[in-house]
Amino acid sequence: MKIRALLRQASLQSPAPKGVFYKTGPGDYAAHDRFMGVNVPTLRKIAKTFPDLSLDELETLLKSKINEERFLALVILVKQYQKASTYQKEALYQFYRDNLRHVNNWNLVDASAHLILGVHLEDKDKSVLSSLAKSEILWERRIAGVSTWHFIRKGHLRWTFEMAMLLLKDPHDLIHKAVGWMLREAGKRDEKQLMEFLDQHGKTMLRYAIEKFPEHKRKHYLLSQN
Repeated sequence: MKIRALLRQASLQSPAPKGVFYKTGPGDYAAHDRFMGVNVPTLRKIAKTFPDLSLDELETLLKSKINEERFLALVILVKQYQKASTYQKEALYQFYRDNLRHVNNWNLVDASAHLILGVHLEDKDKSVLSSLAKSEILWERRIAGVSTWHFIRKGHLRWTFEMAMLLLKDPHDLIHKAVGWMLREAGKRDEKQLMEFLDQHGKTMLRYAIEKFPEHKRKHYLLSQN
């Protein structure tokens, strides 16, 4: 595939350390992943050169062990979804759902979940998010949380708080960070609702959720937990 050749050429020219932002040691969340060291702006530039890859070609990239190849596939898929007809959107959404097992690192989730799953479920049954939030698969739980970013942007906060409740006691730091991030975004829309949520449920995700609060409010919540 030409896109792979271009990616490899970019990797030879990239000074970026490989996998520096990921835990790739034995037993770590990214132990399965390989990195070429190509940065995100370069990856997005490459993706623009191949906007019309077929689903078969995208699936080949998604099945790759190389993180950047999967990232390229998802960026292209997002762009195709955004330009597609209603009928085509359904097919692309189903393709994304069928390949969730390959959306298996935080950068892949964060580049696609809200832009495909979130957008597609805006006016549809959202119970799939609850199922994902209860999954034994780390990345499916993160997808459940990050997908709600689209709803937040539309001013609909219910599902963000529902996912936060389901994920409140999740054992993994990557889930705490993702849900805390979504809570912060929700708080920009409705700070009162966020503060009420933190008053009731805030111990686990408190520090992430209040990161952008004014100093006096951060102190209030931190002291309240002592």
